[in-house]
Amino acid sequence: MERNKVLKDASIMDDLLDIISSSIGSLSNPTKLANTFMSEKNIKISQLTVSNYLDYFIDAFLIEKARRYDVKGRKYISSPYKYYFSDIGLRNVRLNFRQNEQSHIMENVIYNELRMRGLNVDVGVVEYNYKDENKKTIRKNLEIDFIINRGSNRYYIQSALNVDTKEKQVQETESLRRTGDSFKKVVIVRNNIVPRFDDDGILYIGVEDFLLDETALDL
Repeated sequence: MERNKVLKDASIMDDLLDIISSSIGSLSNPTKLANTFMSEKNIKISQLTVSNYLDYFIDAFLIEKARRYDVKGRKYISSPYKYYFSDIGLRNVRLNFRQNEQSHIMENVIYNELRMRGLNVDVGVVEYNYKDENKKTIRKNLEIDFIINRGSNRYYIQSALNVDTKEKQVQETESLRRTGDSFKKVVIVRNNIVPRFDDDGILYIGVEDFLLDETALDL
């Protein structure tokens, strides 16, 4: 019986690691993951068990958990979170290199670089209200990929494969433009570009410059 339990637990942990590997940078929590087990694998597993397994992965330095921070409310949101792999190469091997979504991988790489520089990294949420065509008030949550605080300075960072069109630029920067403060705002793109600022004071830099130059955010 004990051996069967160990094998079952190992199998569940194996499946959980696959699910996390497939959803880096996505919002999740133990409840959602437990529901995934039930809907996709017809396995009933408690939220507490999932939470414990996630803690095991974190303690083993396989993954890290980033908390969400309400920028305007100035408080942390208890759930959901984002999970990132401490070594993106291990994640890719785990999935046999099947899921090579450049946007998610780049986001994970940027997260790891910020952590390697000794920074605490949160995920930002910007809430705002607007009126729809029927004059009804709609509440909308926008995401900022990363928030870091360094001394008295704060940086809002967005990871984007590209901002090649005006529409894409507006989409990627809407959350940054709605923070209601004057802290540094940065968009990191995949291609090598000449660093530049837009009319809103948002800095655009290439991911290579960011990775190779620890002062790149302070241009």
